[in-house]
Amino acid sequence: MGPRLAAALVNAESLSEFGGLLVEHQIRRPWLSSVDREALDAWVSRLRPVFLAEGVDERCAAVNALLSDVAGALFLTTHDETPPHLHLVADERDVVARVQSVTATGLAFFLAWSGGGRLGTCARSRCGRAYVDASKAGRQRYCSARCGNTDAVARHRASAVSPT
Repeated sequence: MGPRLAAALVNAESLSEFGGLLVEHQIRRPWLSSVDREALDAWVSRLRPVFLAEGVDERCAAVNALLSDVAGALFLTTHDETPPHLHLVADERDVVARVQSVTATGLAFFLAWSGGGRLGTCARSRCGRAYVDASKAGRQRYCSARCGNTDAVARHRASAVSPT
C-alpha cells in the first residue's frame, strides 16, 4: 500500500486529488483540511526524489531521510478487525502523520524486498510519472502500458523514416 500511495501522491496533478487518493488507498479517517493538504504537498515534494533517484544508494538515502522524520516507537495494532500489524505512529495521530508513516515505511520495506530498485519515473520523454514495479520480471520502464505502447510506436515511426 505505501509505495503505491507514494507514487499516486507524486503523480497527483493538484492538491484537490489528495483526498480521493487517500480513500482509494484505504487510509483510515482520510479527511483533509486545507492545512493538511499543504502539509501533505510538502511531504510529496520529499517523496518525489525517491522515484527520481539514479541509483540504489541515492534512493536509500532519500528514504532514510523520510524515515528519520517519522520513525519513533513501533505500535502493534488491530484496528478494523485486521490481524495484528505494525504502525510507526499511533493510530490516533492526524492523517498527515499517518500518511507520512505509511509511505516512508512502505517505501523502505519495498526497497529492502526489491534490492533497492523497482521504483522510477516513466521512460517516455513527455511523461515522467512515478511507478512502482511489482511485476515478476522487475523490468518496468513505463508508468503504464499506454506510455510503453506510445513510446514503441514513436520509436518505430522514427526508425521507418528514411533520410533523404
